[in-house]
Amino acid sequence: MNLAYRFVVAASLVLVASAWAAPSKTEEATFAGGCFWHVEAAFRKVPGVLDVTSGYSGGTIKKPSYEQVCTSKTGHAESVLVKFDPSRISYDQLLDVFWREHDPTTPNRQGWDVGPQYRSVIFYHSEAQKAAALASKERLAKSGRFKNPIVTEIVPAGAFYRAEEYHQRYFEKHPDAEMGHADWGNAGVAAKP
Repeated sequence: MNLAYRFVVAASLVLVASAWAAPSKTEEATFAGGCFWHVEAAFRKVPGVLDVTSGYSGGTIKKPSYEQVCTSKTGHAESVLVKFDPSRISYDQLLDVFWREHDPTTPNRQGWDVGPQYRSVIFYHSEAQKAAALASKERLAKSGRFKNPIVTEIVPAGAFYRAEEYHQRYFEKHPDAEMGHADWGNAGVAAKP
């Protein structure tokens, strides 16, 4: 075989192998809706969600601890970073889960959890997510579902700091723990066909 032919064959094999090895597209979404244990558990049940991590977003210090966040002085919200496959579930469907998971009309509070770390926030990762979040919030406000105004903040995603390990998959580690404020009967949504 001549050198040119070998080069073409080798290049073709590399292209085919890289196409097979290419991972499916993954996107990220970040939400805060009260205690992250509840929000994480709700998103873990959704088909098309690949991973959910509890953590802290929206604050002023790097790598805060849970104890620091609980002082209400860091500006962080307990939040979840959701990694999802957009070919299986849309960002709009994730927004539906978020709205059902908590009460977006209570500033700095969800159920018995009180403080700015429990505020309702959508941290958008792109202009498309921002537009979808704003439109979704407006539809919900016009729906009449809530008597009080929606106070959910919609802000750019900044640094996300993973919470301590004992917060990750909390309800899987503590199956007898009370689930709390979540509407578990309606949290899941059907994935895209």
